Amino acid sequence: MKKLTSTKFLVLYVFVISLLMAVGCSKQPIPEETHKQTPEQDEENSGEPVKIGFSMDTLKEERWLKDRNLFRQAVESLGAEIEIQAANGDDSLQIAQAEEMINKGIDVLVIVPHNAEAAAAIVAKAHRAGIKVLSYDRLVKNADIDLYVSFDNERVGELQAMEMLKQAPKGKYVYIGGAVTDNNAHLLKKGAFNVLQPYIDKGDITITYDQWTEDWTPANAYINMGQALQSNNNRVDAVIAANDATAGGAIQALSDQGLKGVVPVAGQDAELAGVQRVAVGTQTMTVYKPIDILTERAAELAIKLAKGERIDVNRTVNNGKIEVPSILLNPIAVVESNISKTIIEDGFHSREDIYQIE
Repeated sequence: MKKLTSTKFLVLYVFVISLLMAVGCSKQPIPEETHKQTPEQDEENSGEPVKIGFSMDTLKEERWLKDRNLFRQAVESLGAEIEIQAANGDDSLQIAQAEEMINKGIDVLVIVPHNAEAAAAIVAKAHRAGIKVLSYDRLVKNADIDLYVSFDNERVGELQAMEMLKQAPKGKYVYIGGAVTDNNAHLLKKGAFNVLQPYIDKGDITITYDQWTEDWTPANAYINMGQALQSNNNRVDAVIAANDATAGGAIQALSDQGLKGVVPVAGQDAELAGVQRVAVGTQTMTVYKPIDILTERAAELAIKLAKGERIDVNRTVNNGKIEVPSILLNPIAVVESNISKTIIEDGFHSREDIYQIE
């Protein structure tokens, strides 16, 4: 047998060591980061930014103008594109507008339904086109909604009722609801009556008037409140209105009878006019829902839906057909004493606008 020369031995040794190292390295896991791509890389690979369609019920109220502007800003800051359509409370128009955006090739549809039931047709059309749907602030009923993002509207109603019970633990209550076609109006009422029912059962309070307000308009709320006052000979101890617009209509009716600032009134949405009334004492409270947080979350989640990314939710809400994956944000009760620490501090409204300082 021939002996290995020192040179040949060295070559063989290096070869074996190299082979062992290669085998060893092949067993190491690939770092997770190598599988991920940055949003910029995703956009480059897809060739185009995510296109979001935003179907809105109305822009007649200040609240929805804020939502539109802040949502657009949030979407564009994330590098996506957006088309916005508002239907002015017309179900047929909202369906037509949504269908137009679907046909244009949006990647995801975000919808604020005018009619919670009628909007199910929009969801079906979007899904047939392979487009996912995010229900924004208001829940679409009896549809396979992919995601619902809103504030906890039952909690809003609870906050309203809790404040009214502080003001009037006994007496005659009037409930001025929102639009019967809007699921949020039902959630608000449910929350309020969750709190009120034990006091009703004890006989401490009586609901002497309870009516929905068509299209949430102040004019219709004014009519409702006028009827409530007439049927009770102006003897009313507290009013819960479904939002600040309906609260404004109710307060006008109270004013006609010399009761403005005498009867406590609850609203919600923290609209400027509502907060101004809280500041001067003609409206007892409102509920602040930080819309900037809502729009930022909705924009981020809409893009994730479009990309098929995982979304962690904190609740499910039954819409009559399915348990809808939901993200519900916390509302904040606002009375005169905490306007500065909430609405002004967050920049939602300025001190100058609220107190009309020139």
